Amino acid sequence: MVAGGDYDQRVEQYLAFLTVEKGLSKKTISAYTTDLVRFGRFIEQQQIASVGRIDTAMVLKYLIELRQAGLGARSRARHLVSLRGFFKFLTQEKIIDQNPAQRIDLPKTGLQLPDVLTVADVEALLSAPDSAKPEGLRDTAMLEMLYGAGLRVSELIGMEINAVNLDAGFVRVFGKGSRERVVPVGRVALAAIRNYLAHARPVLLKARTCSALFVTRRGSAMTRQGFWYLIGRYGRQCGLKQKITPHSLRHSFATHLLEGGADLRAVQMMLGHADIATTQIYTHVAQRQLLAAHKKYHPRG
Repeated sequence: MVAGGDYDQRVEQYLAFLTVEKGLSKKTISAYTTDLVRFGRFIEQQQIASVGRIDTAMVLKYLIELRQAGLGARSRARHLVSLRGFFKFLTQEKIIDQNPAQRIDLPKTGLQLPDVLTVADVEALLSAPDSAKPEGLRDTAMLEMLYGAGLRVSELIGMEINAVNLDAGFVRVFGKGSRERVVPVGRVALAAIRNYLAHARPVLLKARTCSALFVTRRGSAMTRQGFWYLIGRYGRQCGLKQKITPHSLRHSFATHLLEGGADLRAVQMMLGHADIATTQIYTHVAQRQLLAAHKKYHPRG
């Protein structure tokens, strides 16, 4: 750390909070650290000795400096989100009275809305694997699970066979920061998993053993790179124009639930978001599509 006064101490407290209480990953902690160190250098240059002296004008001045330094809107938005979280922590700990970054709007292009597949596109993608082959049954189960439970790809490939409760219809997932959550799985996904377990997994494993739910011909767990390749190939195979990634199905899962009337908090829990603000981006996607539908179908749209 580089800033004077109590800034370094407060940043260390905040990072400890994120690590111990929030359970964030090392990669996420590193990103927050980088942003807060840079802001620390800035306030040191401004001769700010205490976090209590940082006001909204100072945060705005910092964002202007970032823009002048050539940072794009998305990078500046990330810095602002880091500062919001830091100052929110300080207000909760009663170290400062109010969050000086709270009322500053994110740069308009700072948060990129995720690409979302239509229901028809999802159905085409999920039906792409060849069900006559063991690999096809496995891939169908993986795609159905990804869309049916809104999982991250790391959660999907890291899932062990004992994490699935077929009778109760849910899976246990270990997400970011090793946080565990229980996610319901739809009947179609459950049927695909049963089919895979009965007719494909034993064929792929042969006489070998593996604790992972989804395995390859080598008898090892499916890798992240391997599944990225597969989902991209299936996207091209069924003629989808946009680039398809595992996150495409996660984004679609969340958006389709919200469009169907699901509660935002429930979607937050299923996605495993620590902050509901992260989940709210999907409401923008749903609103965008609703506006497009209104414009297209309403007589005065």
